[in-house]
Amino acid sequence: MVTGENNQAGCMLAEDVRRYYLDTMGIQVWQSLEQPPDDMETEAPANRDIVWQQLEQAVSSCTKCELHASRTQTVFGVGNKNADLLIIGEAPGRDEDLQGEPFVGRAGQLLNAMLAAIGFQRDQVYIANILKCRPPNNRDPKPEEAEACDSWLRQQIELIQPVVILVLGRIAAHKLLNTDQSLGALRGKQYNYEGIPLIVSYHPAYLLRKPVDKRKSWQDLKQIKYLLNSDGSPA
Repeated sequence: MVTGENNQAGCMLAEDVRRYYLDTMGIQVWQSLEQPPDDMETEAPANRDIVWQQLEQAVSSCTKCELHASRTQTVFGVGNKNADLLIIGEAPGRDEDLQGEPFVGRAGQLLNAMLAAIGFQRDQVYIANILKCRPPNNRDPKPEEAEACDSWLRQQIELIQPVVILVLGRIAAHKLLNTDQSLGALRGKQYNYEGIPLIVSYHPAYLLRKPVDKRKSWQDLKQIKYLLNSDGSPA
């Protein structure tokens, strides 16, 4: 259930993000005279680091859905907050829930190898999930759970402003593209997420179960590398 407190926190963070980008562009933020700020002389838009800290703190105390009751901790995201490449997976598993970091264990090791194949170290990209909490027994996320986490992920994307988004797995692809097509039908194409090129590929956990599809995944990675190079970014 979405609480009023969580809604208010999400709105405040979204406003901080908006004010940060307006300030970066040199656009003055005007406030209504009917509601004067507490300190008109010293008030300024929160800087980027503070916005990130506020967002992570809000996620760590989130109770928007039932998953908060069973989590060990939230799994916010990890990596370069100025990354050209943003990777979005589905949900934390057991190892991620224990360590508080996405894509660890065998799936994480394979992801690291996939990144290295196109010239990236793990800490050069940013990695997040659709969900910030582990579903019990690693079941698929419910639609209402993905919806509850939606505002957190959107704010991360707004802050990072990646050049390319790589989506791993069916659940993440369905959420971001608002579709129910199979992953096989979705991959091999380029999509657009709010002006950002988006590529869909197999989740590393799936590739561990069906390694024959690693060849198809390599084709997707080459498309990622092409998009980053065509923008002039190192890849």
